[in-house]
Amino acid sequence: MTVPPEELRSAADFPPTTREQWSELALGVLRKSGVEAGSPEEALASVTYDGVTIAPLYDASDLPDDPGLPGAAPYVRGARPEGGSWEVRQRHEVADPEAVLADLENGVTSLWLALEPEDLPRVLDRVHLELISITLDAGERTREAAEALFAVAEGKRAAAGRLRAPGTVPGESASGASASSGTGGRTVDSPAVDSPAGDGRGGDGPAGERGPGELAGNLGADPLRDPETAIDLARRCVAGLPGLRAVVVDGTPYHDAGGSDAEELGCSVAAGVAALRILTGAGLTVDEAFGQLEFRYAATADQFLTIAKLRAARRLWARVAEVCGAAASGRGAGQRQHAVTGSAMMTARDPWVNMLRTTLACFAAGTGGADAVTVQPFDARLGLPDAFARRIARNTHALLVEEAGVARVIDPAGGSWYVERLTEELAEKAWEWFQEIERAGGMAAALESGLVAGRLAATWGRRSENIAHRRDPITGVSEFPDLAERIPVRRAGPGRAGGIRYAQEFEALRDLADAQESRPKVFLATIGPVAAHTARTSFAANLFQSGGIAAVTAAAAAPGADPGTTAVLAAPGVDPGRIAAAFIASGAEVACLCSSDRLYGEHAEAVAAALRQAGARKVWLAGKGEFAGVDANLYAGCDALGVLRTTFDDLGVAR
Repeated sequence: MTVPPEELRSAADFPPTTREQWSELALGVLRKSGVEAGSPEEALASVTYDGVTIAPLYDASDLPDDPGLPGAAPYVRGARPEGGSWEVRQRHEVADPEAVLADLENGVTSLWLALEPEDLPRVLDRVHLELISITLDAGERTREAAEALFAVAEGKRAAAGRLRAPGTVPGESASGASASSGTGGRTVDSPAVDSPAGDGRGGDGPAGERGPGELAGNLGADPLRDPETAIDLARRCVAGLPGLRAVVVDGTPYHDAGGSDAEELGCSVAAGVAALRILTGAGLTVDEAFGQLEFRYAATADQFLTIAKLRAARRLWARVAEVCGAAASGRGAGQRQHAVTGSAMMTARDPWVNMLRTTLACFAAGTGGADAVTVQPFDARLGLPDAFARRIARNTHALLVEEAGVARVIDPAGGSWYVERLTEELAEKAWEWFQEIERAGGMAAALESGLVAGRLAATWGRRSENIAHRRDPITGVSEFPDLAERIPVRRAGPGRAGGIRYAQEFEALRDLADAQESRPKVFLATIGPVAAHTARTSFAANLFQSGGIAAVTAAAAAPGADPGTTAVLAAPGVDPGRIAAAFIASGAEVACLCSSDRLYGEHAEAVAAALRQAGARKVWLAGKGEFAGVDANLYAGCDALGVLRTTFDDLGVAR
């Protein structure tokens, strides 16, 4: 039936609902669920590691000041007015020309080369430098790597008949005119993905608008580590390499040390300001110095915090530019960002889950407005990625851009009451931390004094405590582990140096369990029918398996059950004798009672006594409540790592 338009009713015809009315309704539901709180916010809000409160509901009153428009200060909504896709940047740590070509032929538009300088000519031999951008990551050999890249570019220009005239610098034509990067759009399957040089920001431009051997990207210098190299390379880029930047301000080491989002932002801004001081002190203008910097940030599976972090980073840097008197337009206007899927969240166990983590992180990075994004291969924690892992990494970009259409709208999260408020509060926390670093004498002094290290260590301490208690779950490791998994074997590689891993303590226990002649096990003493014990049986099995300890139960296992849970006898019901017999048959030495609160009250003490008599070294109980014969309890929020370590000790497994 067709309804005439004049008879359709919109939501505007409903009576308006106030926040107070929502609060009253929500509080009523919570109280029916047994939650006692003064307000829904009190019961449902959470707090980030930066002290930012995440409310359960946002409305228009939460909106901060106008964030502006894309391509205009304060650049919250993006540094590029034209929007479009991001640069697909793949990292290579081993000189493998075939792997590089495979990436470039299948969607990669930028290379991040952590290679020895002498390997660059071989790796780039068949690469059209004018069609991509290159970022170097050579550490102490940055100058050598830059010179090697210049030589490769010069060779390609010479081969194409574009010999430089005597006295010119790399990047100039034989006539002495600087090579132009051109203008154009950005798509994932186009080799030209950087911001157009024609807009003054100095990108690589679209395919065909740079001549053979003309470079774009970043030379990877670090002014805090080697100021002389950074200054020299910056001068050369300013003089004749319009598509290149000299300096990377890398925030990922602070993230990888366990730092929070605001701490990563504050450290990166402080490091950026330090770089500006070094470059301007060497004679570069403020605008030239700003134009030489690219910032690198970690993107995580927490998509909203990642989106807000990248938006906040641009706002923070715009404030620095304003204070320094930098031009509102041109190459240095707006922070250029390279987002990398975070290393700390990656796991060695159940590594396939990393594909999900990096997809979320890539989505957040693109939505947050990153200019370039690197997706780490899912097997990054196992060694050198194979061809399949690299393919999945680059196809993650293609899926998000081409199929999901993430890049069709500029700043798609803009205007969200939640995202805008989160961006604002994250920027405020980061600015406070940046000011604290500045009061300490700047980034170099703060690093030397231990101020930065101490702050990051304190945050990691709080985060690791939450991981231990499984308040910060790690899927496939601390939650829903697979003891029967077969981990892929990869060749050892250099990897990204240093940093913590969120899963490291759980994975160490998994390794310890796997190294035993027979897998450690715990007997789950189920009491009563399946309906009474299944929830706590699953909970206890999940917890013990997160440390590599098998959970053995007397209940009949369902077809296709997890091999980590083994049935030894028919379900013994509530009979302490039968439960004790099943315990003996299991060969375990530690037991855990699993049932309902009612059945615990009726049978826990008798079952615990029977298990003790049968030789149980320790008796746990899944849930809360004290009963004679029960040593300790497992419950949501308990110290899972502490439980696992204690169990290893009880089983006589040396740690």
